[in-house]
Amino acid sequence: MQSAEPEIEDSFDFLFKIILVGDSNVGKTCVVQSFKSGIFMEKQQNTIGVDFTVRTLDIDGKKVKMQVWDTAGQERFRTITQSYYRSAHGAVVAYDITRRSTFESVSHWLREVEHYGAASVVRILIGNKSDLQTQRQVFFEDACVLAQNNGLLAVLETSAKEAQNVDAAFTLMARELLARNGMNIMDAGHRDSPQLMLSNSSHSIQGAMTSDKKCGC
Repeated sequence: MQSAEPEIEDSFDFLFKIILVGDSNVGKTCVVQSFKSGIFMEKQQNTIGVDFTVRTLDIDGKKVKMQVWDTAGQERFRTITQSYYRSAHGAVVAYDITRRSTFESVSHWLREVEHYGAASVVRILIGNKSDLQTQRQVFFEDACVLAQNNGLLAVLETSAKEAQNVDAAFTLMARELLARNGMNIMDAGHRDSPQLMLSNSSHSIQGAMTSDKKCGC
């Protein structure tokens, strides 16, 4: 378990702490590794407590350091992981599209974020393992309804194995947090890409989303 704040090594304009939560074995650690290095490892040990990774994104010329906290899904680590909610700017709630029970747990994780996190925390829902379409147990439309009912920023289906929508999820989070910090976010490099409309309490931006499995809520 990582017990101390990670060291800040390079320069940056913004630092955002993102907590990644969800049931065990939904692929949270694989998502983090894909975001960090693009590497996918089939076999992963369960996270013990909390681990973190750091990646700096260039958003409209601003260096945005994303500090992603990967939390254990097991109940026995719950009291440890709850302390990390308090300082999080954003929360990514993950489920496995091939296991309906992990989707049914999303409401629990949202309550955890609401109870232990800040009122202003930005929340995104991701349905991982989208490469396993033949084993699907959760329809994307169901995830959109849940997200809309809970006021989430957006829903994306991701595949850590194929690196699908992983960067998009964290970039979307970074852009929303920048906007909430007073930045005028414009993506001139993707003027021809479809606009993703976000929730009423957030901003509409243009994103380089390549998959149709995304929902602006």
